[in-house]
Amino acid sequence: MRMISEQARKVKLLIMDVDGVMTDGRIYYNAQGEESKSFYVQDGLGLRLLQSTGVQLAIISGRADRCVEHRARALRIDHYYGGVHDKSVALAELLEKTGLGADECAFIGDDLIDLPILTRVGLAVAVPEAPPQVRQHCHYVTGNAGGQGAVRELAELIMQAQGTFDAIVARYLA
Repeated sequence: MRMISEQARKVKLLIMDVDGVMTDGRIYYNAQGEESKSFYVQDGLGLRLLQSTGVQLAIISGRADRCVEHRARALRIDHYYGGVHDKSVALAELLEKTGLGADECAFIGDDLIDLPILTRVGLAVAVPEAPPQVRQHCHYVTGNAGGQGAVRELAELIMQAQGTFDAIVARYLA
């Protein structure tokens, strides 16, 4: 766990997949074929708190859909890449845009399409539902499931490692 804290201390950008990470991986379609997803509200607060400490947020998702774009805007996520088939290309663009190194990034994913990023970043994280071929390339596997607090868990882990979490909690207790 000490190695994970050391890696989390360096994080300046948290990058997330969506389906299976920010959601439980289910996609709902109505009669008109429009899709919807369910997002966990505590993940959202965790991301806003992390962002308040100066850590940037990004989404790189293999799917592009309006409900994710809406959620990204609602959370004021700094960088959004939807409909990405080659996530390594999006990562390269994101690193160029931010001027950060891959070692200053954390990524949380859940499937094979995430491996090109997971194998490059400083802190690679998977949700417990990820297949073994993904989990084996990660530094950390969350205790909470995707769409059920995994993102909040990672946000708090980063804030604790960077020494910012206690001050945030103290603000709420004041």
